[in-house]
Amino acid sequence: MMKTVLVANRGEIACRVFRTCRELGIATVAVYSDADADALHVREADAAVRLPGATPAETYLRGDLVVKAALAAGADAIHPGYGFLSENKEFAAAVIEAGLVWIGPPPAAIEAMASKTRAKELLGIPPLAADDVTEAVLPVLVKAAAGGGGRGMRIVRELDALKGALAAASAEALSAFGDGEVFVEPYVEDGRHVEVQILADTHGTVWTLGTRDCSLQRRHQKVIEEAPAPGLPADLLDSLYAASASAARSVGYVGAGTVEFLVADVPQAPGSARAGGTPIAHFLEMNTRLQVEHPVTEEIHGLDLVALQLAVAEGAPLPPAPPEPRGHAIEARLYAEDPAGGWTPQTGVLHALEFEEPGAQGMPGAPATPGASQGADAPSRTRVRVDTGYVSGDTVGVHYDAMLAKVVVHAATRAEAARKLAHVLERARVHGPATNRDLLVASLRHPDFADPARLGTGFYERHLAALIEPPAGEERAAVAAALAAAARGRSRFGGGWRNVRSQDESRTYEGHGSHEVRYRPARTGGYEVTSPPGIRAVAVAPDRVSLEVDGVVRHFEVARHGDAVFVGRHRLTAAPRFPDPREQTAPGSLLAPMPGTVVRVAEGLAVGDPVEAGQPLLWLEAMKMEHRVAAPASGTLTALHAAPGRQVEVGALLAVVQPLDVPTEAQEDQTA
Repeated sequence: MMKTVLVANRGEIACRVFRTCRELGIATVAVYSDADADALHVREADAAVRLPGATPAETYLRGDLVVKAALAAGADAIHPGYGFLSENKEFAAAVIEAGLVWIGPPPAAIEAMASKTRAKELLGIPPLAADDVTEAVLPVLVKAAAGGGGRGMRIVRELDALKGALAAASAEALSAFGDGEVFVEPYVEDGRHVEVQILADTHGTVWTLGTRDCSLQRRHQKVIEEAPAPGLPADLLDSLYAASASAARSVGYVGAGTVEFLVADVPQAPGSARAGGTPIAHFLEMNTRLQVEHPVTEEIHGLDLVALQLAVAEGAPLPPAPPEPRGHAIEARLYAEDPAGGWTPQTGVLHALEFEEPGAQGMPGAPATPGASQGADAPSRTRVRVDTGYVSGDTVGVHYDAMLAKVVVHAATRAEAARKLAHVLERARVHGPATNRDLLVASLRHPDFADPARLGTGFYERHLAALIEPPAGEERAAVAAALAAAARGRSRFGGGWRNVRSQDESRTYEGHGSHEVRYRPARTGGYEVTSPPGIRAVAVAPDRVSLEVDGVVRHFEVARHGDAVFVGRHRLTAAPRFPDPREQTAPGSLLAPMPGTVVRVAEGLAVGDPVEAGQPLLWLEAMKMEHRVAAPASGTLTALHAAPGRQVEVGALLAVVQPLDVPTEAQEDQTA
């Protein structure tokens, strides 16, 4: 039996595996890059081994270093987690050759299924050659043959864009997975992303653990997942289960895996705005690893999939059939990113990551256990689970995925799970970099999410503008911030009162809008709000303010970290009295929208070149996301400060494009 397990991964999945190992009495070993030296997964492990460097290519993608780390730490098994080397057959083979237990499928099964092109060939699905793509075939999807997580994927709607999409997807795939192979497949507009969880042992038993729906995605990366996939007809479900089990058996699969499909033409409910018909399931890929979204399956089946992975790796047989599912579970991925700013990753200190539910204070939640649910078909109460790789005080860096936490709710019905999950997210204390929290809350409450017939991968394309509308109440939040700041100053410097009426004091806060708050000390010891009108201060303290509006009293928790002020869900910044002239930039300046690394510059681009509006000039990469920086207007490139490999901070000047309607310095000299 295993005594010590090394997890060849980082962040929340490493913490997730460690938790199960602790429950089973198995010691744990972490590996870490220099950027992760103080990360939560390092602190939670019994031992840790440094992988010199910061980038994935230097560290977590170095299978040779990971195997050496396992041997040095005395581990007898390696769990790959997901991402990085989890679907790398060479790494799996190296682990086995080193005499260690590989907690995953056989290398031959990984080879057969981890490459999407070879998996399609194995299942008899003919590939679409790039040379065969015509206008009639469009749109198509260029996709990385290896890996996942939305990396190395491009939608192509115009034939002229195919060549560039192939090159960009290949470069991104090579950087992320060490394999630049890409392929082309028809792109199904707004289909349902449905997947089947499988688990197989070495004795011939293959479980199909129901379905998950992962249709809500941005940039081909999942945002909200749920189990079971709602609203699918029984005959379609039967065909998905049969195809998944057949795919697993065809390659001698062992361990946990997922077979993914894109389902088109799902029958629609009466009155639905979307057309429906005979459902068609298109095979996408088989992931030969545990999925990020595995908690929703654990919750409805009352299982610990990691514990089952360990048992299967030790040779234990699975029972003939899995437990029946109960209730519904929904998972939301909380990302440090700005949905309104092109989903750009955000970095910085995570001052607070706290959830109100007992036992879910920013720590990995425990999976449901057999017997935890009561009743024949559904749990007797809602259950909240949080899986994370961060706690309050940690720093979100630039090198890895921007996911802060997975928040999961298991309830008797889908509607109850969605309502509870939105409530938990709304009331969470998430103080630090900007996140997608408001987007998640709005998504869970959107009528097209409530109606399974309206689900589809185009959800955010259809509704993003409405979903990124700022939450109501920012003006009142600014009032609370101003009064809390005044109370903080009074407590610091004393509260002497004059007998004459004070002049108004003013503070301005920036959020989604700009809010000037005017107030004055009241003779009773509190504060009188003079602007905006209609707001009465009921109670004021440095960290809590109660305001009455239209006869209704509401309470606001206020926390300040540096220049940022957090009032409930609202993130505000105190506006400076005098703007810094150094912050002004020349017209046409291209500033880094996020901290990251310049991965490439457009071929042949040089200062003095004419450029067109929207022309890609360079690409930044941060947190597993590649961001294209394009010319803001047609003009001349007058400065280029970016070079491949350069690390940049947010706001760094990358290039300057002199617009056609703005004269250059030379032209100004000639007209002077």
